Amino acid sequence: MTTSPALERLRNDNHDLTHTGPGTVMGDLMRSYWIPAMKSSELESGGSPVRLLLLGEKLVAFRSPSGEVGVMDHRCPHRTASLFFARNEEGGLRCIYHGWKFNVEGACIDAPNIPEQEHVKEKVHTVAYQVHEANGLVWVYMGSAEVAPPTPKFEIMNIDEGELSIEFAQRDCNWLQALEGDIDTSHLAFLHVGNVNEEDLHENDPMRHVVRDRTVHLEVDDAPWGTTYCSVRTADDGKTHLRYANFLFPCWTQAPQGPFESNIFLRAWVPMDDTHMMLITVAWKKRVGLIPMKNGSPLPGVAPHELLPNTSDWLGRFRAVQNKENDYMIDREAQRTNEIWCGMKDIVTQDVAVTESMGDIADRTREHLVHSDLMIVRTRRRLLRAARDLAATGTKPPGVQDPFVYSDARSGEMVVPDYKHWTDTYQQKLKEAIRVSAAKVAQSELG
Repeated sequence: MTTSPALERLRNDNHDLTHTGPGTVMGDLMRSYWIPAMKSSELESGGSPVRLLLLGEKLVAFRSPSGEVGVMDHRCPHRTASLFFARNEEGGLRCIYHGWKFNVEGACIDAPNIPEQEHVKEKVHTVAYQVHEANGLVWVYMGSAEVAPPTPKFEIMNIDEGELSIEFAQRDCNWLQALEGDIDTSHLAFLHVGNVNEEDLHENDPMRHVVRDRTVHLEVDDAPWGTTYCSVRTADDGKTHLRYANFLFPCWTQAPQGPFESNIFLRAWVPMDDTHMMLITVAWKKRVGLIPMKNGSPLPGVAPHELLPNTSDWLGRFRAVQNKENDYMIDREAQRTNEIWCGMKDIVTQDVAVTESMGDIADRTREHLVHSDLMIVRTRRRLLRAARDLAATGTKPPGVQDPFVYSDARSGEMVVPDYKHWTDTYQQKLKEAIRVSAAKVAQSELG
């Protein structure tokens, strides 16, 4: 059976976009950046090592009794027994098989079962990655450069840890189809608020404009940090309702979940392997939230996302109670009566169900893309171009050499009079928005 050149190109593009293991073009792009991997609270000083699946690599993470964090290949380089079972001692992990010990840099510092261990200690190393800890997150640099790039200068990273909300949630699908759900503004009016009518909402609730006109009119462009969009709708009294959102290299998004002036908000869609990913949401606790409906009830879907207890399995961290094994606990009666448009009670589960239903890796040759998918198309093209340019010419992707490109990225919604152009309005409203000084994050830049 023959296929057309166009179909073959789509398949190749999809492969390059979705595979992030060692030696893949997207994997090499991801490894150019610091990647958020864990909550700091997951690692206890002198505590048990934790299995960590990241970019297709099986690793162990640990915090030494003195507080140092290490992330390394889980296999002992002696006989490949797993260091998950290792003793967490001062100075590093000691393999329980033959007693070899490795520090956080991956160097063998003790090999007590052989008489001339100095010879072994000089030569034996395991793969260990550089680690940076800040704002309640453990970041890992998995690239080949001896000197890691500076950490990204997201505005939210200037905020004290106590003012941040950090949530993790695992999904059983490829990272990109999950991320694309967050830059798809069209689904909001259906999946999340399909049963909400304009008269259900207060006059000052910007969601009124979304449910009044469920058709999307998009403006999309490249940005220094990746790609950006603005959804434009007519509001009351000749005003215009705008919703801004961003994709930021390599795997970050900013959704318009609140007023632009205070919506300091960030999500990472981190590939664990090609068919599992971890969603990391970091939000400023003081940002203005969604407005309840007239009857006092929250918007549909504003319910806690329930998680199972963590286990020590490779896929045992931050798993949802509502999952594909129980059909995401869909309530068909609530769906039939329009109590919940999609039948699932919380927003995260709603998104998880549709993105996981696409399969482990979505087959993009079966799609029929339309105007509302412009941001998705633009982002795929930007990612592919950056990954292939890095592979072909070594061109560094956005944000690696200049981490401050992220500092002016902001999402959110607004209603404005005398609307003329979406980018001009963005720049003006950014000047008026609550801003967090970049001085603190600049001082913490890695060398």
